[in-house]
Amino acid sequence: MNLSDPVKIAFRSFTAAKLRFFLTVLGIVIGVMAVILVVSIGASAQNLLISQVEKIGSNLIAVLPGASEEDGPPASALGVVTTTLRNSDLEAIRKERNVPHALYASGYVTGSALVESPGETFQTSYQGVSPEMAQIENIEIADGRFFFEEEEFDLSRVIVLGSARAEELFPNRDPVGETVVVGDIPFRVIGVLSSRGATAFSSPDNMVYVPLGTAQKLLLGIDYLNFVRMKVDTVENVDLTKDDVTALLRDRHDIDEGEISDFSVRSTDQALQALGDVTDALRYFLAAIAAISLLVGGIGIMNSMLISVNQRVREVGLRKAVGARSGHILTQFLIESSVITIIGGIIGIILGIAIAYVASVIISSLGYEWAFLVPPSSILLGFGVSLGIGLLFGLYPAKKAAGIPPIEALRYE
Repeated sequence: MNLSDPVKIAFRSFTAAKLRFFLTVLGIVIGVMAVILVVSIGASAQNLLISQVEKIGSNLIAVLPGASEEDGPPASALGVVTTTLRNSDLEAIRKERNVPHALYASGYVTGSALVESPGETFQTSYQGVSPEMAQIENIEIADGRFFFEEEEFDLSRVIVLGSARAEELFPNRDPVGETVVVGDIPFRVIGVLSSRGATAFSSPDNMVYVPLGTAQKLLLGIDYLNFVRMKVDTVENVDLTKDDVTALLRDRHDIDEGEISDFSVRSTDQALQALGDVTDALRYFLAAIAAISLLVGGIGIMNSMLISVNQRVREVGLRKAVGARSGHILTQFLIESSVITIIGGIIGIILGIAIAYVASVIISSLGYEWAFLVPPSSILLGFGVSLGIGLLFGLYPAKKAAGIPPIEALRYE
């Protein structure tokens, strides 16, 4: 049997039932498009997350409150409030005799409040940070200054604005020296940061910063830290510094040998590895969810092919009467279901790539460094699964057609 013959017969069948063919193909198109789109956007989001962590630097260490497995995130990273990390721990880390290779260390606390200037009001996130945060995160001051060392814990009511927030609060005028109200507390603007661009985690340009102690006591009413971040003198000393910090804090927290620490120490490399593992798992999970829509398309193929079999009983009988074998009939209907999924798969791949590209343009226009990525594996996955769905769900109608007795088929009305 020439392979082109059943393909030609398949297209004649599709032409005879255009609407049914369109609706059947549409189910496959949507399923494949969803898989391509999810995998593509997932890959781009992963690339953005990892690039943002890499920008922070490979010689940074973070200390987070709460116990964790060696490769897992601490509870605090999952939104659980943990109060085991204190200001006194930060001060101990800063002492050179305790952690000799740490150049800078900053405490961090975060919150959200209304920020008001004359005529403007915004709900915004703020961070309470140490003066060393400027060196750790390599931030640049566009106007004014950052916090002085003595302002960290003396409850100074001073504030530094991200570039976008400064423009929103004080359009067309210099914010430095002006007053803003955070919650119910007035603050004097002492500096404006240079634009840093949007990140995967937040938008620093929309952030405002206050001294660590001021945020803790006046804004949040807490006496603990959300996390500590430190910069190490060289990448080679990162592991040694992690060991120094771990030993120091276990001693300070009276944790005996064999007991689990009530804190977690993580380096940038560990964060990158954990981030990659988490985003990979999330991407594949979402792709699997999207692929479920292909099952719906497969059911549509089965229904369409069953209808086609019932409408073409006489055709099957005639072909068998002139010598066609059951295997020929089976192959004919399997090819028809496969052609449907191949056409739907190709259209779905094209639409998925197109929508992923449009999404990348839109997200990039919002200020994110969003790369347009379409992993070849997603194309192979979408095409392969769609073809497999066609063969799987076309098998039963094909077997049913192949099993029709010629005599009964010729008498069928």
